Amino acid sequence: LQRMLSISVEVDKSPNCSSCKIADVIFPFILNIPLRSQREVFLNTMESHLLRCKLLELLFQHSCDVPTTLPLSLAKILYFLSHSSVLLQYQDETAAWQRWDEMLHYLSLLLMSYQNVILAFPLAEHLRSSLYERMDLIIQKVKPKLQDSDDISHLDVQLNIEDFVRRMQHVLGQPFPQQVMEKLCMLR
Repeated sequence: LQRMLSISVEVDKSPNCSSCKIADVIFPFILNIPLRSQREVFLNTMESHLLRCKLLELLFQHSCDVPTTLPLSLAKILYFLSHSSVLLQYQDETAAWQRWDEMLHYLSLLLMSYQNVILAFPLAEHLRSSLYERMDLIIQKVKPKLQDSDDISHLDVQLNIEDFVRRMQHVLGQPFPQQVMEKLCMLR
């Protein structure tokens, strides 16, 4: 399934557009997966970083009280950190901190996937371009263009993380488990 999804994104003339369409179709099914382990297996094994970005973006937009109109960028990922809540269905009695832990895991996954789409590997730099155009861009050594909303400062990161910690302390009313603190440090 993951290979088929990856191919369906790649063969389209506009991978960005096809990943949006595929994500729109898959998203309701993600919401109805009852177990965290099943959701994580599906998202962690996704071969297409672009499709994973789109799905996680939809998931976070769905969990925000006020969705943002920013394009997918580092600023939008920080927005999700500050404005997302935990709205996924849970089949078992999952502790509140584990739900926040899952949210941080998906936020880290979104950040890593976004970096793969935009910055990371020479062959992956132009995942938003069609396969035909991508080869030309790579041969010409054209660097991907960052968006204005990708220009964030350390202060922006620090303020958003502090805001998240305050929100989480208010909801949990107890010290954070070590796993949550580790994920937060990794995300930082």
